Amino acid sequence: MRYSVFAGGKRLRPILCLAAAEACEGNDTLAIPAACAVECIHTYSLIHDDLPCMDNDDLRRGNPTNHRIYGEAVAVLAGDALLTLAFEIIGFSRPARKYSTGDMVHELALTAGSKHLVGGQVMDIEGEGGGLSSRELRFIHESKTAALLTCSLRLGAMAAGASPRRLAALTKFGQSTGLAFQVIDDILDITQSSEKLGKSAGKDMAANKTTYPSLHGLQKSRREAARLTSVAIAALKPLGSKASRLHEMAHYLLERDY
Repeated sequence: MRYSVFAGGKRLRPILCLAAAEACEGNDTLAIPAACAVECIHTYSLIHDDLPCMDNDDLRRGNPTNHRIYGEAVAVLAGDALLTLAFEIIGFSRPARKYSTGDMVHELALTAGSKHLVGGQVMDIEGEGGGLSSRELRFIHESKTAALLTCSLRLGAMAAGASPRRLAALTKFGQSTGLAFQVIDDILDITQSSEKLGKSAGKDMAANKTTYPSLHGLQKSRREAARLTSVAIAALKPLGSKASRLHEMAHYLLERDY
């Protein structure tokens, strides 16, 4: 568990969680349990995604994948334990003005289950070999990448006792940013090296997976990522200047090269 959690990474999801609490004028320290919980969920999903029965990958965050070090059985159990730990941690969240600890647990459970992360992964597996439509590809990315990013933002906002209007704004920001993030990921998979990415480059092409570039080409994919980022930034208007950190992150994610 420690090997994968502390292997590095961008820590994007916990950062988004804390930034959302800040944007809603809350005490971001109250969002720390939620921020840690979403990182546990994210890391568990990476351990399981890398398994031979899934993506069969050897490199993650610049290090050998968990099952390459500890074996498949222990890697499965490490992922299972991190998934469970996420709910143990978020159970310590203090009730906010408008949201109970149970509300936050429900939010995380809904994201991690069959309607989002797991369901998206099933469709991702079934789509290997190509042939997915643009709508089906979007569903996969909405269910996996965008769902957990959105959940991170919503949990931060809930910890801050956000108004329904602010929560809705951050939800839209997360959905659009999450899709833009995945479009850029698809682009980087074919334009960067494994050393730069910290994970195996070119694996989507090797598995003949449908991606944004394979459907639309590089230039159109880049334009779509820029469009989604513009939609995300526009969604932050109800939050005013308090959302400046989220503005910066949206631009960073669009322009990143790893």
